[in-house]
Amino acid sequence: MNLLLLSTNTGAVETFLAATIEIAGRRRLRIGYVTDAQASYSAAPFVEAERERIEALGHDVAYIEARSLTPSQLDAVLTEIDAMYVASGSTFALLEALRMTGNDAVITDHVRAGLPYIGSSAGSIIAGPDVAPLSLMDDPADGPLLRDTKGLGLIGTTIVPHADGKLPPYPTELINRVLQTFSTDYELQPLRDDQALVVDDQGERIVRSSK
Repeated sequence: MNLLLLSTNTGAVETFLAATIEIAGRRRLRIGYVTDAQASYSAAPFVEAERERIEALGHDVAYIEARSLTPSQLDAVLTEIDAMYVASGSTFALLEALRMTGNDAVITDHVRAGLPYIGSSAGSIIAGPDVAPLSLMDDPADGPLLRDTKGLGLIGTTIVPHADGKLPPYPTELINRVLQTFSTDYELQPLRDDQALVVDDQGERIVRSSK
């Protein structure tokens, strides 16, 4: 598997793509941008800013709303892209959208078969085994149909993004409360906004992601 799990900044994305995809002779890749975490935030400034950062990479971006696709439809879409980017927003809305459609299994199958996965905040969180620790940062009511909080299980730790406390909704005091409350029962991986977690054949490592 090849995963790049971001907190916010996308500085590590281009290096990750170059390392995981054969781009010789190709100027543009096909990036599938999964929008489901942003369903309730369409007018929020961070949504536009994140999309602008991805589009600025100069690749072809296909926007994907997994909640509106059947598993066979999403399977066909993922077959046609070079990498997927699972966007920031509500962790619980994102997980519900994937779980209720069965598209969680479609995504994990493609990623385990080699499709590069880039997650940002919520997209990084759901890659782990369980999103319960993020109930202090995101609202579980955003996913009312969820029967449990199990993530995709692509990695063994739950990402805690924005761990430097610089984003106003997630001050240092809140981050510390998440870590103190859940670290006994869950394996947590705090990520600052200028960091990312790379997962590949060499293992897992934190890298800089500065912009």
